[in-house]
Amino acid sequence: MAENQELFCCSICLDLLKDPVTTACGHSYCMGCIKESWDQDDLKGVYSCPQCRQTFIPRPVLNRSTVLTEVVEKLKKTGLQAAPPPALCYAGPGDVVCDVCTGTRKQKALMSCLACLASYCETHLQPHYESPAFKKHKLVKATAQLQEKICSHHDKLLEVYCRTDQQCICLLCTMDEHKGHDTVSAAAERTEKQRQLGMSQQKVQQRFQEREKELKELQQAVESLKTEEREQRLNLNFQCPAPSTPLRQPPGCPASEHPRHSCDWQIAG
Repeated sequence: MAENQELFCCSICLDLLKDPVTTACGHSYCMGCIKESWDQDDLKGVYSCPQCRQTFIPRPVLNRSTVLTEVVEKLKKTGLQAAPPPALCYAGPGDVVCDVCTGTRKQKALMSCLACLASYCETHLQPHYESPAFKKHKLVKATAQLQEKICSHHDKLLEVYCRTDQQCICLLCTMDEHKGHDTVSAAAERTEKQRQLGMSQQKVQQRFQEREKELKELQQAVESLKTEEREQRLNLNFQCPAPSTPLRQPPGCPASEHPRHSCDWQIAG
């Protein structure tokens, strides 16, 4: 019996069953756990099994399972208890919590289901992998913004993009207020937007490289002009040195006609 101990654990609280009850679909829970879970469904009026998601209308009457109670009591007498989940599985600040777990500490959700509109921890996610009823459900990385992916008018997944109105819609919207509009799948539009974004980024990068090249050329031209100016100054100083000895005016050259200039005067000697 110890090897099959997990069969007598509540899939909501992950502990040994307390006041076990069994739903019409055959899954067993603690009386308190399933009541708390279904209390959250009172507004919708539709109640579902946390494991297989089978729905019930109206709310089923739960009766305590005598057989399961006796089995669990025997397990308790042998000192066996359900192993608690690892501490790392518990949700922390900023984590998405499992919608099925109950109690003060809920486990961290790994995936969110766009069909169930719920997020699941590793334990409660297993039915989506094992049951054929969930094979077509779309699982995404756990997100707290599930409602943002659902149409507020039809409660369906926003899986269509209306190019006419530039917004995401559901399939029912295409037959209603968006009938006749230019529509594509949300996935196709996302791919197209990513392609356009990639092209825009490429053009911006190309313009940036062109401007960078122009700036370098301008800097080189400025540096070249500075170098040329320095060379001209050096040449001018070399050609016209400051006189260090007295100079005399050449004979027969009036000063009014021949201004004093280093190239016309001679060194007095």
